[in-house]
Amino acid sequence: MRKKKWGILLVALLLMGLLAGCTGKSKASTEANGEYQKIELVMAVNGTDIQIDSLVANKFAQLVEEESGGSVTVVVYPNDQLAGGNATKGIEMIAGGSVDLAAYATCTMAVIDEQLACATIPWIFDDYTDAREIIDATGGEYYAERLSGKGITYLGSFHNGFRQITNGKRAVKTPADVKGLKIRVPGSEVFMKFFRTLGADPVAMSWSEVFTAIQQGTIDGQENGVSVTSSSKMSEIQDYMTLWNYSYENDLFVANTEIWEALEPKTRKLLQEKATEACEWGRDEVEQQEVELVQNFRDAGMEVTELTDEQLDEFKAVMKDTRQEFIKKYGEKAQKAFQID
Repeated sequence: MRKKKWGILLVALLLMGLLAGCTGKSKASTEANGEYQKIELVMAVNGTDIQIDSLVANKFAQLVEEESGGSVTVVVYPNDQLAGGNATKGIEMIAGGSVDLAAYATCTMAVIDEQLACATIPWIFDDYTDAREIIDATGGEYYAERLSGKGITYLGSFHNGFRQITNGKRAVKTPADVKGLKIRVPGSEVFMKFFRTLGADPVAMSWSEVFTAIQQGTIDGQENGVSVTSSSKMSEIQDYMTLWNYSYENDLFVANTEIWEALEPKTRKLLQEKATEACEWGRDEVEQQEVELVQNFRDAGMEVTELTDEQLDEFKAVMKDTRQEFIKKYGEKAQKAFQID
């Protein structure tokens, strides 16, 4: 009889333990392990393993694990694996809390707030140093404010790169050279209107389709940062590249706000510090890589043209009215935050 009572008590205790386990989140525990809570976080990025968003996310994960002694770990999922490769769905997941952390380009995050693409207005930054200083001074605050209304917390920004153009028909040195070219662009209104103003035929297309589309002659070329152009092996199918820094693109390092605020203060402090460190590392990496990558394009046989200030002025003159339209559209607050004139 006594054995039976002990058996019943043991079963009851086991059931209580299971029920208690079901009331908490599966990927987080408030159990302390030394200085930091023991927790595993999930981070989603859109790029491949060798693209800058994945590299920054992996650097962040490494820094966090080292500093926390393994208590805080970050599992990185590249290629939007958790969203079936769909970046729009991936952004919805970070906003909804299905994912803890993420990094996405502003032109992609514009699906939840088009104002997030305001820094892609043509030629608002002189160079990477200018972009760093302005975003860290006032631009980041603008991003943070816009994202807070979407349930997302801004942790930092890193370069995706100034956007350049490649094509297989001719060298682009004047506005007339762009006319008639079928150029793949992301769906962003800024990029679409930019190329239409120059007389090109911009085509919105999934990035995964671009290589084949160029091979088949469906499009003539594409525009993107140097690192993405390199990792996607455009030098194998494109003859011409023009460096004109026409638009700056950055990735925003973010967290789901509800999950972020539920973390212990020391853990939040750790993650913020390491996110900032990883973003700075990513910026340095992009800047250092580009010099080498451009030389690689030349070595591969591409004709690389770097426009002079005088040549750029011709493009800026054609783009003047369109540029002002976007400045007006994004408004005075964005103009002030990013020091746009």
